[in-house]
Amino acid sequence: MAKILLIEDDVAFCRLLEKFLIKKSYDVTATFSAAEAKSKIKSNEFDLIITDLRLPDSDGIVLMSEIKLTHPNVPVVLMTGYSDVSTAVKAIKNGAADYISKPFNPEEVLLVITCALQISNKIVSTSKNKKQEVKKTTDEFVKGISQASQKLAEYIQLVSPTNMSVLIIGESGTGKEVIAKSIHENSSRKNTNFIAVDCGSIPKELAASEFFGHLKGSFTGAIQDKIGFFEAANGGTIFLDEIGNLSYENQIQLLRALQERKIKPVGSNKEIDVDIRIITATNEDLREAVKRGDFREDLYHRINEFSIHSPSLVERNEDLMLFSAFFLEKSNQELNKNVIGFSSEVMTIFQNYRWPGNLRELQNCIKRATLLSQGDFIEKATLPVEFFRNEPTTTNDFSLSENEKDTILEALNKTNNNKTEAAKLLKINRKTLYNKLKLYDIN
Repeated sequence: MAKILLIEDDVAFCRLLEKFLIKKSYDVTATFSAAEAKSKIKSNEFDLIITDLRLPDSDGIVLMSEIKLTHPNVPVVLMTGYSDVSTAVKAIKNGAADYISKPFNPEEVLLVITCALQISNKIVSTSKNKKQEVKKTTDEFVKGISQASQKLAEYIQLVSPTNMSVLIIGESGTGKEVIAKSIHENSSRKNTNFIAVDCGSIPKELAASEFFGHLKGSFTGAIQDKIGFFEAANGGTIFLDEIGNLSYENQIQLLRALQERKIKPVGSNKEIDVDIRIITATNEDLREAVKRGDFREDLYHRINEFSIHSPSLVERNEDLMLFSAFFLEKSNQELNKNVIGFSSEVMTIFQNYRWPGNLRELQNCIKRATLLSQGDFIEKATLPVEFFRNEPTTTNDFSLSENEKDTILEALNKTNNNKTEAAKLLKINRKTLYNKLKLYDIN
């Protein structure tokens, strides 16, 4: 199986090409910048490198020259827009194996790759009957490329090795439990238990029993001894989700356990020492709850030694297709499907949608669409009706439509080619506009 390094800053297009090549039995590593690609090249061996001519932190030809200095035998294929074909032809004279013009068809891609590998004497069999080996999704935490995601990853890296109590604040569906798991897995407690508790689902009358356990016969219905969440998490991490839903009485019990690091099962006179790290999460402003008297101030400060903001999907718009590709891969594995990617129409719909349910809504939407898909790509018809009902309406004439290219050109004309202002008119971020300019070869 030939190993290919793919370098393309357009996440949606990169993931689409990655899926296509994987389906054709290639081992593909996708990167989104020259810096990331250089790091991969240092620690891995590749049979072929495919790079976009225009990258956010480098020029494709310059990058190719740097690669050739250390890996002269690895063929490099350039991807270009039509306006850059002449530049690509010159690049071949300087060592590029070949170039591909965008937009291109699948057969052209396979032909160029096959020829490039043959030239480098690394012929790899890609028999149509060969069963595709699907990559396993082992890491639930996706490191995005948006500024919000980079800040989140930085905070996780900083706080994980410590024993500090962490409060994760964010809207429902933003992946707060995934963040908590990532903190645990990057800490010295990673080989011990991680216990997740949904505080909103525990009746206040049973909270003490759930948290600290109970002895048989200590109350009606206690037919056997029970180990509580705190004892089960001893030596590890306990994650209390939606902690703001605890009653005032339960807050007092929790505060005592955190202060003394001792628990007492219901019906017992014996205290049990516990060594735990506590991570909590909430989708409400606990500071306002403290002011209202609904949440104890001393408990708030006890759980909030370090706070992390879990960004909404709108805040991580640049990561949208990265998460989409991740959830598609998970859905393919769970449903035994092999969908390659998303149609351009679906990608546009995704980018213009507000995602009130955040990552959870995106994951559910993609899983359903994967199940319904009969072809290689997820099409508009597989999206749920509710998805369109919840789509925000706008009276702005510049909303993207089927005539997307013309709409973009009109917006650029109205703003005297000011891309920032054009993006505002189109109700998309500047990065999305940049990607669409590349897609339609608009200079």
